[in-house]
Amino acid sequence: MDSLTQIVLGAACGEVAMGKKIGNKAMLFGAIGGTIPDLDVFVGRWLYSNEIDINAFHRGFMHSIVFAIIASIVLGWLIHRLYDKGKRQNSTTVTDWRRLFFLSIFTHPLLDSFTPYGTQLFLPFTDYRVALNTISVVDPLYTIPFLLCLIIAMFFRRNTKWRKSFVRAGLFISSFYLTLTIINKIYIDSVFRASLAERGIEHFRFQSQPSILQNILWYGIAEGEDGYYTAYYSLFDREDKFSNWHKLPKNHNLVPIDHPDIATLRWFSKDYFNVFPKEEGKFQYNDLRYPLLNADDPNSSVFSFSIYKSGDRWDLLPFEGKPPSREDFNMFIRRVKGI
Repeated sequence: MDSLTQIVLGAACGEVAMGKKIGNKAMLFGAIGGTIPDLDVFVGRWLYSNEIDINAFHRGFMHSIVFAIIASIVLGWLIHRLYDKGKRQNSTTVTDWRRLFFLSIFTHPLLDSFTPYGTQLFLPFTDYRVALNTISVVDPLYTIPFLLCLIIAMFFRRNTKWRKSFVRAGLFISSFYLTLTIINKIYIDSVFRASLAERGIEHFRFQSQPSILQNILWYGIAEGEDGYYTAYYSLFDREDKFSNWHKLPKNHNLVPIDHPDIATLRWFSKDYFNVFPKEEGKFQYNDLRYPLLNADDPNSSVFSFSIYKSGDRWDLLPFEGKPPSREDFNMFIRRVKGI
């Protein structure tokens, strides 16, 4: 999820863990804890020079359960040593701080697991990327009510029932919404499966996910023998079936798909990708897990990279997905409203 959402969730965890003892500072430390896993963006650039390695590192070990345990043990001890002295001596315990950091750090990758990106929760035991595909990486309906509840709670004293009630309300509303996205996902998958059958599309796997910013317009992709089939469905559509169908070529033969670096990209995109040649020996690599910018334009991939051979390795240029134009945005709004 986006940084603001993770800060809000972390702050709520901090309040639950230590709000009665240290007041609003619990939200602050929780927000810090909720941000820590995404520091792997900077750590990856410090450890690696190859962009493929950097992308693979994100949502890796620093988003795992093992990291949450280790980091909470270390940070809990360290912050307790720094905080619990002078006038504040004996006001908190190491266990309090470890609980705060475990909750705020662990809930970050847990929430990320509901998005399509993929989170390696179980490293170092397996590099399987957990992606439940129920919620967009940015969804205001999850974040804004949660944020408002926490802001209101901050204005009440730490021991008042109103403070506790607003924090609970924020957690309940966000969790209830997340549960609705799971139910919605189950329904959408049934619609996509039926739509594929109705069109007689032979495929051996498929997935669906919500488009950005909401949970109403969904994108589906199915892999066939010689291409991918993409389509859209809005909960406001008059008919319960996917539309805006496109067939996209794979072109996997353009790159050495068994090369370790290409294999990493394939793993990253769960093998939902296609390739197109570009100038100067470069290739456009499209991660097709993500919705197109324009449902009527099969070439408007939102998650594209330029990949190229560099010595014995393959590398990629920084993210090249183009921002949506006004026309794309208007098309998106119209499609959300249904057809």
